[in-house]
Amino acid sequence: MSASPSLSPVQGPESRVGLFDPVWSRLRQEAEAVLREEPQLASFIVATILNHPTLEGAVGHRVAARLGHPSLPAELVAHGFREALDEDPRIGEAFRADIVAVMDRDPATSRAIEPVLYFKGFHALQAHRLAHWFWSQGRRDLALYLQSRSSEVFQCDIHPAARIGRGIFLDHATGLVVGSTAVIEDDVSILHAVTLGGTGKQGSDRHPKIRRGVMIGAGAKILGNIEVGACARVAAGSVVLRPVPPNTTVVGVPARVVGTAGCAEPARAMDQLVSMDQFIHMAEGI
Repeated sequence: MSASPSLSPVQGPESRVGLFDPVWSRLRQEAEAVLREEPQLASFIVATILNHPTLEGAVGHRVAARLGHPSLPAELVAHGFREALDEDPRIGEAFRADIVAVMDRDPATSRAIEPVLYFKGFHALQAHRLAHWFWSQGRRDLALYLQSRSSEVFQCDIHPAARIGRGIFLDHATGLVVGSTAVIEDDVSILHAVTLGGTGKQGSDRHPKIRRGVMIGAGAKILGNIEVGACARVAAGSVVLRPVPPNTTVVGVPARVVGTAGCAEPARAMDQLVSMDQFIHMAEGI
């Protein structure tokens, strides 16, 4: 938006990695390269990246600029990021882990600057981190406002009460829905049109628990208070209604176990399809 260059820098705490921050250093080098290659973007790059002394500042500025609205201007959203980052440095650490996750798992991405500038999955995730911080502070109306605005802007609906770890990759992200009691642990990859939903309104804990290293393929629906075990793989288009054991692959409607996950870290491999042998195994069990 046109007002974004005037935002004040979002000053985060000093990085816990020390004075040398490799992710931030790389991102600034990439920003300077963009200035040389695309001078038309100079104002955008300077305002979004180079005007800020920390990675926290750049990410907070960019997400605030996208969420800004006359009802809650971008500067107030940026102030919220500054407040949250000052109180909880782990948010900034999660920024870094999420950037590294995108670079590691997205074959279309080779630069740290890309998720920060352009990827709505990354932006929606950081907007959730801010909304979740407000929710945990008892400021629920502001948290719900940010959820609503993020859903409108990014087409991702993540309830602010949902607990999400670090090193998360939301690829494409359009149509993602995450319910209020859902848990997503570290190092999880989720593609677009995924639902982590409930199965009715009974009980206070009614959403899935996604353990570390899981890969959830495009269009998968995981419903109810069930656990998807560590390093499991949910194939694209599956509907999961029962717990998924660790290190397995599930596929189908309803989803069934058809074999192992195929590798030690499916979230990094990003393979959301099943092999022909696994299809045959599933067919033989019908």
